[in-house]
Amino acid sequence: MSQITTHILDTSLGKPAEGVQISLQEKEGDNWKTIASGITNSDGRVANLLESGKVLVPGIYRMFFETGSYYKKMNTKTFYPEVGIVFETFDEMHYHVPLLLNPFGFSTYRGS
Repeated sequence: MSQITTHILDTSLGKPAEGVQISLQEKEGDNWKTIASGITNSDGRVANLLESGKVLVPGIYRMFFETGSYYKKMNTKTFYPEVGIVFETFDEMHYHVPLLLNPFGFSTYRGS
């Protein structure tokens, strides 16, 4: 399993958000560098976001979700065309960064 995982639940529909482009980015000074990316499957997850065996050094990362494209495909207006969740890792443990999403709000938490 990837050290960093995510899933998206579209709370307005009560089901996983399929087809959302996700990028995992690493902070380098004042800039962000994309180190992995994928598209959510029918369960709202990206299988193997990081390649097998890859372990990130502790640091500051961002999970970037292209939510505007997702809602555009559904012909739904959204207030949040993109969502960036910045988080910090402290060790080499597994980190799960889920997104609960609807057209006019979102929330996240550290999952397991």
